[in-house]
Amino acid sequence: MSFTGTDAYIATDDLAVAVNASVMLERPLLVKGEPGTGKTELARQVARSLGMPLIEWHVKSTTKAQQGLYEYDAVSRLRDSQLGDARVHDVANYIRKGKLWQAFESGTRTVLLIDEIDKADIEFPNDLLQELDRMEFHVYETGETIRARHRPVILITSNNEKELPDAFLRRCFFHYIRFPDAETLRRIIQVHLPDLKDALLTEALTQFYAIRETPGLKKKPSTSEVLDWLKLLLAEDLGPEDLKRDPRHLLPKLHGALLKNEQDVALFERLAFLARRG
Repeated sequence: MSFTGTDAYIATDDLAVAVNASVMLERPLLVKGEPGTGKTELARQVARSLGMPLIEWHVKSTTKAQQGLYEYDAVSRLRDSQLGDARVHDVANYIRKGKLWQAFESGTRTVLLIDEIDKADIEFPNDLLQELDRMEFHVYETGETIRARHRPVILITSNNEKELPDAFLRRCFFHYIRFPDAETLRRIIQVHLPDLKDALLTEALTQFYAIRETPGLKKKPSTSEVLDWLKLLLAEDLGPEDLKRDPRHLLPKLHGALLKNEQDVALFERLAFLARRG
């Protein structure tokens, strides 16, 4: 089996090579890229393409690596002991399985997504080194060792908000999803919005890339944002002629779908002011 993309996900050749290489090497695939470039969706489409179940672990700033293995609910056990519940005699009743445990004990090979690993504490990746290497971990409360029945396909995403440890990087296959060129983005849009007329798409992409390339822009609009913008254009029944911008009013139609902070809106208003003065 190999991944080449799906009818709902356009994968570039280098991305497909990265996915297949990580599967063959049995190493986690670390995927970086701008927010909105399809990193999380990649895991879902890999699972769909390879016919494997998907287990998603969405990391937050408070997430600890131990939660991916298991958690011991000592509070519930103490409460049950006070109530005389017979369950307290078996500590296994108070062990909550984490996402890695679920992937390890699955009867079939799974795709495990560890999403936005850079949100967590810097020690989070290091705390998973042994488990991802050996595909096993020890449950101290019960004395058992959990080993993977089938080595999962692991995809790890990062928005590059912080550097990851070298020891962790060494164990991964790495791929950076570059922002798609105009032709690739056109194919992506046609998958999601097949009824979009070519003239409107051409004009919209011209404006979109002009916005992304504006010097001083704090947050460049992403793939997901251009899709939202185009959906709004369709809903408003706007044509390519409606998108043409007056130099004195440089903000694009429905700009709230593309510009996500006041600094970028102010930047375009300032450029329009300078154009009017000129």
